[in-house]
Amino acid sequence: MALNKKEIANFKSRLEELKFQISKQLQGSTEEVKKPDESTGYSQHQADQGTDDFDRTISLEVTNQEYEVLKQIERALEKIEDETYGVCDLSGDEIPKARLEAIPYATMTVKAQEQLEKGMI
Repeated sequence: MALNKKEIANFKSRLEELKFQISKQLQGSTEEVKKPDESTGYSQHQADQGTDDFDRTISLEVTNQEYEVLKQIERALEKIEDETYGVCDLSGDEIPKARLEAIPYATMTVKAQEQLEKGMI
């Protein structure tokens, strides 16, 4: 069952809101990671420095994941413009509406996503 114009407009609105929120989070995360560590010095204990490094690594990983989601959102918005939203990028099959409701930036069916992740595609 193909999506109607009203459903597509609803998904577009959700995607644009997600894009705005993630962009805002990324801006804050990037500034936090780039901020110089003013507490670094001889008086700081090595364990404290290790904790700070670990926290920075976690922040970088979260930032990378947010960038990936942002790229997927942008791809989904492109598909809306191309009028191919809801169609799997790999198989050409229709993506179930329930999947799009859960993950509006999904560009593949679950089966295609699993095959891609397993390296079968």
